[in-house]
Amino acid sequence: MSPHPIAETVASLMPRAKAELTELVAFKSVADFAQFPKSESEAAANWVANALRAEGFQDVALLDTPDGTQSVYGFLPGPEGAPTVLLYAHYDVQPPLDEAAWATPPFELTERDGRWYGRGSADCKGGVIMHLLALRALKANGGVPVSVKVIAEGSEEQGTGGLERYAEDHPDLLTADTIVIGDAGNFRVGLPTVTSTLRGMTLVRVSVDTLEGNLHSGQFGGAAPDALAALVRVLDSLRAEDGSTKVDGLTGDAVWDGLQYEEDAFRKDAKVLDGVQLIGKGTVADRIWARPAVTVLGIDCPPVVGATPSVQASARALISLREPPGVDAAEATKLLQAHLEAHTPWGARVHTEQIGQGQPFRADTTSPAYAAMAEAMGEAYPGQEMQYAGQGGSIPLCNTLAALYPRAEILLIGLSEPEAQIHAVNESVSPEELERLSVAEALFLQKYAAR
Repeated sequence: MSPHPIAETVASLMPRAKAELTELVAFKSVADFAQFPKSESEAAANWVANALRAEGFQDVALLDTPDGTQSVYGFLPGPEGAPTVLLYAHYDVQPPLDEAAWATPPFELTERDGRWYGRGSADCKGGVIMHLLALRALKANGGVPVSVKVIAEGSEEQGTGGLERYAEDHPDLLTADTIVIGDAGNFRVGLPTVTSTLRGMTLVRVSVDTLEGNLHSGQFGGAAPDALAALVRVLDSLRAEDGSTKVDGLTGDAVWDGLQYEEDAFRKDAKVLDGVQLIGKGTVADRIWARPAVTVLGIDCPPVVGATPSVQASARALISLREPPGVDAAEATKLLQAHLEAHTPWGARVHTEQIGQGQPFRADTTSPAYAAMAEAMGEAYPGQEMQYAGQGGSIPLCNTLAALYPRAEILLIGLSEPEAQIHAVNESVSPEELERLSVAEALFLQKYAAR
């Protein structure tokens, strides 16, 4: 059977896609301007805006969001009476972490062993390219059958909520019949997957103070309260003996009844060292998609190199709590803060501060858009049936859009399959996945318009 014309067009566009992703990855668009120049993010935003203009988008604009970043918007009108589809991606990226640990420079797209390596290649600059490929394929095969809005966020990785607040202040801007969030990923390379649930996220900074200043550990240690030791006790209280998350008042016994994640496969994907146990109880899917998960993201304390024999007067940590659908993020934040304060020992002074929050999300998988996507993915991935999976990560914008546009259908697809190692060193994207998902998105827009 000959390939679908859409598939043939996308295949012919892949060299251009690689060249464009190379340009986009080169921007160090980390939306933490204490670490990276704001000009890098602004340059990436302008690249996206120019790409939309080149495809005939109207009303292309750089939206100044309340968190000091820019989101890129554009509108491509379709046939009269056609539905409107909003395509989402983000151009900001995670910091590269230890650049010396990368096999190749993080901001240079590099092909190796059949994959393209670079920060943001999968999460989510590749998503921007995916949308462009799908639209170009449609234009070459009869035209785009729907009206399209594109929104490319500039601070998704920071969790600062700029686009959410902008959308709430401008509720007519992103109205759509269906929303495709291009920031998820297949469960496995070659296995077409839509993400039906997302955990929410809470970020809390906790500070512990015990002394007016550091003290000599020989002269005062043993009686002087050590703030770092107090913080360690507080952090340890967040886990049960088996490693399960334990926050007073927060339940953690939900069960995932969809696609399962085999433990051996998870160990391989997570690169767990031999002999080291997984934490928690229940199935892996229960633990990463249906239950809360706490992570200590960082601790401010003296590094080992250069440490002095001192009792520490102050210490602080940044804590992430992921909440499954059914748990209100604001309530979980209050429970986490109350837990931290209640479990601080020795009367130490403790201060907690919420610095980020996003609600969990659950999609309606019975909608017509999901049926259209299932057909499209079946054609883009011959012999494979579309799967439904959860995702432990958070995309706070999903709930904002669901609240603003309750009639809109929301689908999550993308390039962040396990081998992509998003947020880690040596992030990469599979060009085959980019190609197939671009085909799937184009076919989806055709089938959705027909419905």
